[in-house]
Parts: sequence; structure tokens; C-alpha cells
Amino acid sequence: MPAVVDPRSDLNFAVQQIVLSPSENEFFDQLITAVGDASRDGRGHQLLQSLAQYSDDREFEIEAMCNSNHQEFTSSVNQLLKVRQATVNLTSEILGLNESIQSSTETLARHKKALVESRGVRRNIDGATQALHDCLEVLSLANQVHDLLGKKSHYAALRTLDELQNVHLREVTQYKIAEMMQKSAPATKRMIAEAVMTDLNTWLFRVREISQFLGEFAFYNLEQRRNRQKERAEKYEYLNSFKLNSAIEQVSDEIVEFDVLDNDDIQVDFTPLFECLHIHSALGQHEKFRSDYAATRRQQKELLLPPSISLADPEGSDLSELLEGIAGFAIVEKATLKKAPELRSMADVDELWDSMCQSAIVLISKALHEVDNAELLLKIKGVIALFIQTMESWDYPVGALDGFLLTLFGKYAELLKRRFGDDFQEIVATDDYMPMPINNLDEYDKVVNVSWYTPAKTRDQLRFPCVLPFSQMYPLCCIDIRNFLNQFYFFADDHFQHPRVIDDTLRQSLDELLLENVCQSLVERLSSQYLGQIVQILINLEHFETACGELEQLLVDARSSSSSGGNVTLNVTEAFRSNKKTAEKRIFELVNSKIDDLIETAEYDWTARTLEKEPSNYMQTLTQYLSNIMNTVLLGLPTEIKELIYFDALSHAANKILSLPLSPEVKRINPNGVAALAKDVQYLSDFVDTLRNPVLQQNLEELQQTIALMQAEKSDEYYDVSTRNKKYGRVDALNGPLLLEKYNSDQLYHLLVARTN
Repeated sequence: MPAVVDPRSDLNFAVQQIVLSPSENEFFDQLITAVGDASRDGRGHQLLQSLAQYSDDREFEIEAMCNSNHQEFTSSVNQLLKVRQATVNLTSEILGLNESIQSSTETLARHKKALVESRGVRRNIDGATQALHDCLEVLSLANQVHDLLGKKSHYAALRTLDELQNVHLREVTQYKIAEMMQKSAPATKRMIAEAVMTDLNTWLFRVREISQFLGEFAFYNLEQRRNRQKERAEKYEYLNSFKLNSAIEQVSDEIVEFDVLDNDDIQVDFTPLFECLHIHSALGQHEKFRSDYAATRRQQKELLLPPSISLADPEGSDLSELLEGIAGFAIVEKATLKKAPELRSMADVDELWDSMCQSAIVLISKALHEVDNAELLLKIKGVIALFIQTMESWDYPVGALDGFLLTLFGKYAELLKRRFGDDFQEIVATDDYMPMPINNLDEYDKVVNVSWYTPAKTRDQLRFPCVLPFSQMYPLCCIDIRNFLNQFYFFADDHFQHPRVIDDTLRQSLDELLLENVCQSLVERLSSQYLGQIVQILINLEHFETACGELEQLLVDARSSSSSGGNVTLNVTEAFRSNKKTAEKRIFELVNSKIDDLIETAEYDWTARTLEKEPSNYMQTLTQYLSNIMNTVLLGLPTEIKELIYFDALSHAANKILSLPLSPEVKRINPNGVAALAKDVQYLSDFVDTLRNPVLQQNLEELQQTIALMQAEKSDEYYDVSTRNKKYGRVDALNGPLLLEKYNSDQLYHLLVARTN
């Protein structure tokens, strides 16, 4: 069983440890610890006893030491007393010094307190100064925003305001001014937006004001490109196949750099638009601005288009102003699309362009009724073509305008047809229908150069004055035809995408013009009783037929390369050809009518008692008439036509002469009457022989055989078929017996008279 530990030995050990502590701090630490432990354990009294015991033990040891060393002790005490006195003195000095230090410490404390208080004030002052500086900087930026607005630097003002909100105001959020500035920021942004919109509206107004001038300048620039293209085409022929705005033309013209929107005369600065776009984008109002801008441009488009225009002005000012304004407007739109695609889309621009094109077409169409002159309409087409090519160079679709040119061409063709139709009618109406006299070589060359005519003689063989076979109307019509062709193709100059339409319309119009105003007019004049006029009409028809053949080839040669190949056929060619027959018939009618009139003057005495010695007067007149018309009126006709007229005239004359004895009024015919008729027929036959055309004698065979039958001694042979076919094959089967009956009746009559006597 373990021994019981005496608590006092522990306390003694603790006291020893406390006393033996190496330092004052440890001494107090251990003392405090020991006192605390003893107090908790209720051994405080024991601790005091241990301390007292330790003190007594030490005192006993000292006393023992002193008894053994008294002298040394005494000296030590004396020294100790001296030390003590010194210590007391030192303590006094220390106390004095302590009081002095204490006094200094209090002063220092007061000074330190004052310093602390001054540092607080300084910190407050610094804080107030910094706050004031920050607020002044905020106010300065706010003032700078308004200054920038005054200087029209809207985007810089917005950037400054954004910097103020996102940077500087955050540094002064604890102050009232920050709240006030934050509340005023939206109003400032609206102010910036309104200011930039004001500038944009001013810019839009200026753009609208210069749109026409911009379009006029664009037209002028394109006209210069046209001229340069023509000069290059004249120098290099292969360039003729490349049109304006083609890739080759654009490459060839690259050497001339020209910006319609930025040059010495016009400068369109898009800065206000870009600034407005940037600001509204920064404000988060991009879509609203885009919508508002589109609406504004639509309104400006409406203001650009007048309610009506006039095309009666020869200068075409209304039309030019309209198209120049549209061109300038569209050029700005296209430039905006390229520079700010986020603002304008291709659909927006095309919608405006299509609307303007349709409105322009409607305005021009309504005013077309004022145009009654082909030259004026050609000028109108030229302005529209210039507009089309200008806008085509800006990559605008021009299909609708190209289609409208077809309407203009139809109107142009109608006006040309009407004008030349009137000219043709006047030429036909005022013609003298006589061979055209030529007085000198210059007149001859002029006529031959404009007419489709191949002279029978060379220029060296000509003797002046002379006459050409056709009348004056033919070269005049040829001149008009050539002018008609040229003016038709004038429409295709510069720009026209429908060459096939020109070719077809020209052929149709030329057909109608020549048919209605020349051919039919000539045919109407065939009712004239004047043979010379009819003959001249026939000659003119002959030359017009030839001209039509030349025209057909000319139309083939003039046809554009894009048109389909093949021959060109004019229907009027056949009309001229067929009406030549009508004219020939009319000549036959007039000649035969004259022959009828002459033969009706014949006064045959079919029962004459004496034999006529000379041909009848009517026969002499008849042959003289035929000879005269062939050498005068019919002289200009082709030989085959003259021979045909002779053939028909002689055939008609023979039938008419044969009808004389066959008349019911003639009851009897004696040999003297037959002899008189035979003499006239022989006279006619001799005249035909002078014409040196054996074929013409065939027309007299029936008449000659009929007379031979009546003079035959054996007329009964006629009733023998073989003999009749041999000798009298041309005699009519009914007329022969009738004439023989009249001839035999006269012989019977004389026989009865002789018997009666």
C-alpha cells in the first residue's frame, strides 16, 4: 500500500522553487501559481506556514553565518548601510526623476491627444477634399457632356456620359450628387438622341435637296463613259460588241476614277448617319432607329415624286428632274447599304427602288398622250435609257424599265408610221405621174443614190437633159423609206434590250406603210381615164417591187446579231406584184376602150356597088393610135409588157372588127364589102409586120381566114371537115356559116333582082 504523502512537503518544495526562480518574472509567475493552487485546495494557511518556515530557516542560517563571521558581518552591514544610504539617495533621485517623467508623460499625453485629434480633423479634411474633388470631377464630366453636345460631338458626349455613369459615379455613390446624376442620365441620353436626330434630319433634308443634282451629275458621268466607250470602239473595232456597264467596259474605264458622292462638285458626308446609328446602337435603340429611318426615307420618297409631269416640253425638264431625283435618291440608298448594312437591308432598298420605278412608269404613261412627235419621244427614250444605264451601273434591277421601253417603242413606231404615212400620201397625191426629168449629173447622182434603181446606161453614156422611167414620187418615197428605217433604229441607240422587237415591228410597219399609203393609193388612182397616168403607175409599181426586194435584203443586213437568222419577207412585195397585173388590166381596158371607140366609127357599106381603093379612116386612125401610144405613153414600159399590150389590143381589135359583119343589122354582104374589109385587115396586118413580132400576127388569123372564106370560089369546102381544118381552122364554127349565109344572101338577092328585070 503506497505511503501517504505529506502535503506540506509539496508546499515546501514549491516554496523552494519559487525562491530559486532565476528571474523576477518567473518568481512572480510561480508565486502566483502556488498561491492559486493553495487557495483552490484550501491550503493557503499551510502555504503561509511553509513560507514562514522557509524564512525562519533562512534567518537561522544567516544568524549562524553571522555568529561565525561577526567582523565580516559588521563590515558588510556597514557597507550595506552605505549601500542602503546610497540606495535611498538613488531612490530619491529616481523618485524625482519619476515625478519629472510623470510630468513629461502627462504633457506628452496631452500633446498626443491633441495630435490624434488634429489627425482626425486632417483625415476629415482629406476625406472632404477627396469627396469634393470627386464631385467636382463628376460635375466637370457632366459639363463636358453638355459642351460636347454644343460642339455637335454627340458620340463623344455619349462616351463621356457612359464613363461618368460606369466609373466616376460609382466612386461617389455615398453622396446625394451621385443619385441626382444617375436620375438625370436618361434625360441626358434623350437629349443626345434628340440632338443627333436633329443633325440627321438636317442631313436627310440636305440629301433630299441635292438628290436631283446628284442624279444629274451621275447622268453626266455616265454620258462621259458613253463617249469614252465610243472612242475606244472607234479605235478598237472589237469593243463594239461590248455594251456599257459590261465587264470589259468597266475594266477599260477603270483608268478614270470618279466618285459621284465625293468629288469637286458634290460631297455627301455620311458621318451624321453613322454617328446617329452608333449612338442609337449604344442606347439599345438600334431597331427603333432602323424603323424610324426607313419610315423617313419612305416619306422622302413620296415627297420626291410629283403628282404629275408634262412631256410636252421639248427640253423634257419635268422628266429629267423626276429621273434625276430618283437616281440621286437611289444612289444614296445604295451607298448607305454598302456603308451601313446593319441599317439598310437589300430588301429595304429594293422595295423603295421598285416603288419609285413603278411610280415613274405610271407618271410617264399618264403623260404619254401629250407626245405627238416621234423626235420628242426619242428624246424621252434617251433620258430614260440614260437613267437605266446609270442605275444599272449601281447594280439596281432595271427589268421593269426595260419592259416600259417596249411601251415607248410601240408609241414611237405608231408616231413614225403616222408621220411617214402622211408623207407618203402627200407624195402620192401631189405626184405628176410623168417620167422624172433630170437636168444634170448632180441631180442624176442624187436620185440614183437614194433610189433602188439600176440604170440601163453608165454615167458616161448619159446625155442631159434626160428622163428616168419612174415619176418623182418614187425617189421621194425611197428617201422617206430610208429615213423611216434609220429613225426606227435610232430607238435602239444607247440602250434597248429588245432588238428582235425592232426588227419585227419595222418589218410589219414598213409592210403596212407601203401597202396602205403607197400601193393602195396607187391602185385607187388606176380608175383614172388618162392612159399615161396608168402607165406611169405601172412603172412605179414595177420599181417599188424591185425596191421591196432590196429592202428585204437591207432588213436582213441591218438586223441585230441577237435576232434570229433567215430571210425577211415583206408582204407588200407580193401586193406590188399582183397590182401590176391590175394596172396592166387597166391599161388593156383603156386601150381596148379606145379601140372600141375607133372601130365603132367604121362605116362599112356591106353592099357597096364600087370597090374601095383606100383603107378605112378608122383603120388608119387605129394603127396610128397604136403606134403613137407605143412610142410615147407606153415607151417606158418593159418590152414584154408592151408586147403583151399589143397582143391584147390586136386580139381585141380583131374580135371587134369581126363583130362588124356579124352584127344582126347586117343582112347581106357583097364582094365589094368583103373587099373593103379585106383591105382594112391587110392594112392592119402590114402594120403588125412593122412591129417585127411574128407572134402578134396570130391575133389576125381568125379575121384573115374568115375573109378568105368569104372570098373563096368554093365556099362549100368549109363544110368539109378536113378542108375546113386545113384552110379555115381558126374560123368560128358558128360565125363561118352565118357570114357565108349573109354573103350568099346578097348573091341570091341580085339573082332575083336580075330575073325580075
